[in-house]
Amino acid sequence: MKSDRAVQGLGLVAVLAIVATYILGLWITPPAAVMGNLVRLLYIHPPVAWVAYLAYGVTSVASILYLWKRTRDPRWDLIAASSAEIGVVFTALTLLTGSIWGRPTWGVWWTWDARLTTTALLFLLYVGYLALRRATPDVTQRSKRSAVAALIAFIDVPIVHQSVVWWKTLHQSATVFNASLSPKVHGEMAWTLLLGFIAFSLAYVWMLIRRYQIAVLISKRQEILLQGALDERMSTV
Repeated sequence: MKSDRAVQGLGLVAVLAIVATYILGLWITPPAAVMGNLVRLLYIHPPVAWVAYLAYGVTSVASILYLWKRTRDPRWDLIAASSAEIGVVFTALTLLTGSIWGRPTWGVWWTWDARLTTTALLFLLYVGYLALRRATPDVTQRSKRSAVAALIAFIDVPIVHQSVVWWKTLHQSATVFNASLSPKVHGEMAWTLLLGFIAFSLAYVWMLIRRYQIAVLISKRQEILLQGALDERMSTV
């Protein structure tokens, strides 16, 4: 099918873009004047964090569309759940790459810095969201409760982003999405960082499509099993 080929093509482009980002970041771009080679994490850490924001934003929009009666559709619930799963993975990667950055910069793998703490809380909130989905057997009830939980959890996203502004923090201020919208990197470093954002965003879109397709198949399978169980029970009555 053309749609499957398009998705496969998207995945290939995402992989190639990520590989190009790694090559440019590791061997082409120069070290920074102050941070030296540690700056190379810049091409991975902010894009990964951006994808986590993006994933939770999609989860929130899909949750709103599910809660609104005029647009309520089970597909929005599946999109919300699929995007949240990806967001949790990328939040974990954000914490991991942040710790790798923090060890040589701050001298420790972890500190209860405002940015780190709120990010860890964000991770736990959406892990809780996913756990809630598994804990509620009734599909309609699960979808409504999960949608509300997703919107509550999303409150932490702007808190995470603004934490370096609102509180005294070890974490540096935003490199790209700062208040003045003036990126602090230039030249080939800026282009490599931009490529990183594009590459990981494309990877997110590909992962969301694939995860949603899997969710649809699982949902259909559960419906078939449920109908089979009902038919079997009716035949014994």
